[in-house]
Amino acid sequence: MTGMDVSPPRAPGTSGPADPDIGPDAGPDIRPDIGPDIGRAPSGTQVELRYGSQSVTVVEVGGGLRCYTAGGRALLDGYQVGERCTDARGQILAPWPNRLRDGSYAAGGQHYQLPLTEPARRNAIHGLVRWARWSVAEQREDRAALTYSIPPQSGWPFTLDLRVDYELGPAGLAVTTTGRNAGPQPCPYGVGSHPYIIAGAMTIDGLRLRAPGARRLLTDDRGIPAGDDPVTGTEYDFRAGVTIGSAALDTGYRDLERDEDGLAWVVLADDSSGEATGVWLDQSYPFLMLFTGDSLPDPARRRRALGVEPMTCAPNALQTEDGLAILQPGDSLVSRWGITPTPPRPRA
Repeated sequence: MTGMDVSPPRAPGTSGPADPDIGPDAGPDIRPDIGPDIGRAPSGTQVELRYGSQSVTVVEVGGGLRCYTAGGRALLDGYQVGERCTDARGQILAPWPNRLRDGSYAAGGQHYQLPLTEPARRNAIHGLVRWARWSVAEQREDRAALTYSIPPQSGWPFTLDLRVDYELGPAGLAVTTTGRNAGPQPCPYGVGSHPYIIAGAMTIDGLRLRAPGARRLLTDDRGIPAGDDPVTGTEYDFRAGVTIGSAALDTGYRDLERDEDGLAWVVLADDSSGEATGVWLDQSYPFLMLFTGDSLPDPARRRRALGVEPMTCAPNALQTEDGLAILQPGDSLVSRWGITPTPPRPRA
């Protein structure tokens, strides 16, 4: 994909994102609501948003989502203010999501080597911004914007400006991510997010999952894609809505089925209580990972929530360029996804 400013359709249930341009907000200067004095929280400043009965907290460290409740119900398996984020919960994955084999890639005729942040598999994983301190560029009662600029560094010679807009509305939370090449050379770019959603039950085994992937990514023992297969007739097909049961997923999907608005939906539902949590992805996200958490280090976290990872490119895209954006100097890519406590019912 060549670089361009891409503006997908407006998210459901919002009044539209903030200006996606990186830089100061044109609206009134409103100081962040950082909540109570918590000292040196591992996740830094706590940015609290509210709309009606909904409440979201985003954090300075990593710029991600720590918690989201609606009507007193938690929609995310997040983490406490005094805890360090583990298992990438709610984090932003940029400038590449998922894994990069051997941490190496080529760009502009040059070879680059990144740190191996998944050393057991000899991969670089989930980008460069998960532990960075982001700046709060805008804050209102129901929305906030966080920014961070990735500087040139060992293995990454590019300057990439990032802005993430979080906005609560009648139908839930919309997340708009803008990546802009602020350097003098073409910049490879991909982004993802890593929320873990829940729907009331203590485990996900008895919940019904509806997910849009028509093809699943086949991977080697290092989690690197090695092709893809149709899901029709397999245990990986959740398009019609299936109880998760004992299914163990750490599975990537492509060819996502979409509704008339161009959105792909993941819905986790508890049929006994009627509670449901939905995640939507706009067309800038053609890839999706689903993770049932069976391999998490903490046994208490396993199968407690479903990891849903929207991705603008495939795993290992810095090598394969599968879905990878190449941003020319000054160009941007805008991508949108969101979470709702009131997902749409499947069409009859």
